[in-house]
Amino acid sequence: MASTSIRLPTTPARGERARPAAPRRSGRWSWHLGTLFGIEVRVHATFLVLLAWVAASHVMAGQGAAMAASGVAFVLAVFAIVVLHELGHALTARRFGIATRDITLLPIGGVARLERMPSKPSEELLVAVAGPAVNVVLALLLLASMAAMGIIPDVAHLTVVGGPFVAKLMWVNVGLAVFNLIPAFPMDGGRVLRAVLAMRTSYLHATDVAARVGQGVALVFGLVGLFADPFLVFIALFVWIGAQAEARLAHVHASLAGVPVASAMVTRFAVVAPDEPVSAIADRMLADFQDDVPVVDGDTLVGVLGREEVLQAALRGQLHAPAGSVMRRDVPVVSSSDSLEVAFDRMQSSGARSVPVLQGERLVGLLPIDNIAAVLHLRAEKA
Repeated sequence: MASTSIRLPTTPARGERARPAAPRRSGRWSWHLGTLFGIEVRVHATFLVLLAWVAASHVMAGQGAAMAASGVAFVLAVFAIVVLHELGHALTARRFGIATRDITLLPIGGVARLERMPSKPSEELLVAVAGPAVNVVLALLLLASMAAMGIIPDVAHLTVVGGPFVAKLMWVNVGLAVFNLIPAFPMDGGRVLRAVLAMRTSYLHATDVAARVGQGVALVFGLVGLFADPFLVFIALFVWIGAQAEARLAHVHASLAGVPVASAMVTRFAVVAPDEPVSAIADRMLADFQDDVPVVDGDTLVGVLGREEVLQAALRGQLHAPAGSVMRRDVPVVSSSDSLEVAFDRMQSSGARSVPVLQGERLVGLLPIDNIAAVLHLRAEKA
């Protein structure tokens, strides 16, 4: 499955090259593993719990350290498969000009954070099926390897703590392909269903229908889980919440589309020069209740200084340092003629609480997330 994320190309200062928006922090609980095809791969700390559980399963089954190590190696191989699954999404999206910020491994699978989902249903369809397609190809390759080794697939005796290593990996790929093609958000199948529906109807209506189908699947999983397998209840909750979130996000986009940034931006706000001390800016933030202060060199935006940067500067004893030395240089920006939908996506991607508004290269406003929330509330009241 793939989660979407939006990244904004920033407007550079004069003489500087354009740089990507600063990525949202992945959190203290995930670690950098490496980079594949220019995409950062991270692992969440809870993944260690899964490894410990697999090792303990072998020990409780009366098997030795060698078999426990084999079980841990199996889990690592499974997550390598998950990385390849997510790379299928990411590299297909790249063909349509959509970058992927990172891939994070979790105990329940992987998440590839794309800048955005493709605007064309046909492209979204290809991006969504790319992940399961990788698993199908891997399953076929492993099946061919099993045939060469004389191993006969036997799903009836498949367990986590026994059976041929290659056979278990083959069934893992089959399971991932089938599970992810269930027509329910946030699985790939939900996006496949929406893409197919969007070829015949509006994107919003297609999302609503796909979300309702997903919630129907969740109900079935939940009912079966109550009498058969409690793990299905967990999956049901996961699917139900995912369907709700996808539908809600689609309605937010629909409400903000066509509403110009200029109608919601703040035109009276504090700005600072790069050589002003951080201490003076902290006082201004408190006085003006402004979370982010644009840093300008003449008429050119060169960065943003937020509350977090000021706090970090204070902890490092840099309150007397110039703003230019601690500001964020890579910041998302919007044009006054952009829609609030564009601004919302860029804030969501970067984690910014506000974005500077430019007209050409001139700073003309500041758009806080609270103003977007107010617009959504007013449009909901009128609906």
